[in-house]
Amino acid sequence: MIDDLDLGFDESERSGDKGKHRRSYVRKRNGESSGGRGKTALALLMAFVLLGVIGGGAFYGFDRVQSYFVTPDYDGAGTGEVTVEIKPGLIADMADALYTAGVVKSSKAFIEAAEENARSKNIQPGTYKVRKQMSAEQALVMLLDLKNKVNNGLTIPEGTTAKRVYKLLSEKTKIPVKEFEAAAKDPKALGVPDWWFKRTDGKPVQKSIEGFLFPDTYEIPPKATAESILSLMVENFLAVTVEMKFADRVQEERGGISPYEALIVASLAQAEAGNKDDLGKVARVAYNRVYGEFPCNCLEMDVTVNYYLESIGQEGKRSKDMTEAELLDTKTPYSRKLRGLPPTPIDNPGKQALEGAVDPPLGKWLFFVAIDEEGHSAFAVTPEDHERNKAKARKAGII
Repeated sequence: MIDDLDLGFDESERSGDKGKHRRSYVRKRNGESSGGRGKTALALLMAFVLLGVIGGGAFYGFDRVQSYFVTPDYDGAGTGEVTVEIKPGLIADMADALYTAGVVKSSKAFIEAAEENARSKNIQPGTYKVRKQMSAEQALVMLLDLKNKVNNGLTIPEGTTAKRVYKLLSEKTKIPVKEFEAAAKDPKALGVPDWWFKRTDGKPVQKSIEGFLFPDTYEIPPKATAESILSLMVENFLAVTVEMKFADRVQEERGGISPYEALIVASLAQAEAGNKDDLGKVARVAYNRVYGEFPCNCLEMDVTVNYYLESIGQEGKRSKDMTEAELLDTKTPYSRKLRGLPPTPIDNPGKQALEGAVDPPLGKWLFFVAIDEEGHSAFAVTPEDHERNKAKARKAGII
């Protein structure tokens, strides 16, 4: 490339034209400016600049090409401290969360580190304390060490009503109960699809968050809000019901009732069954009473009365402590004597109760009563059999 540059030498010098060369020399000696020296210096400067540009461009191009083959990654254990929420899901999602928080230099670096470490599949969802600008390998090590996990878990028991859920969450997070109540007023905003609120029994639909706050152990993020926590519980409910194909199976197997009605039955079973073994049988009793040959086609379950009492700020009661007026009242929407199912679920059922409502065992039972300390119930088809079961329960000191 240098051969193509004009470095200030006359062509005549290269061809042996000595006359011109001498005349030029004489002019220089006489003080005449030919511009040759300046031209030579300028040409040399241009050559170095051009070489520098070419070299710099080559270096920049090499750096660009190198980045395609070398994954960007930090060195060492990083600095400072930052909390990162790791949600259930793919390694790629975890990598994105770490990259966004400034922990790793690239998502790809963490993905590659995880692929090289078989223990990466053991990473648990939750909030972790890690450091900024760590190597991906070190970040992976910190996520696998549960000492770095922020333990802010709260367990919501199966069968907990929404009002009690708000109270538990408020005690854990110090977020006022009123904020949970305000957020719960719009189930759709919390993620419950509209299609859930459909009934086939002709009763008006009351859109309530009750039933959709899935009971589980939750890691509460440090900066969580009432809306984000309730949304997380709804998201869990949807994931569980999709996995078990709850809605599809109800529509295919439960004779035309809606998934929402089956959810109500699951909540009834969760409240009434004293033992998980009986969840499906109690669901069957609910179906038999409301849709079968029970004289009033009403539930006659005391748990609906207790739900109503709680909703108006009163304490629940044991069945034997309820007054006749409470047992026979038909003015409340949750009356045990009203025909059909109540307007909403009466608690938040767990997975086994949901399964019991989808696929209850076959049986024509219309009655049940607890008969032992473990909460197992005896089921009966006729009132006479039910009375005999009640006698057993009394003898055992259960009722």
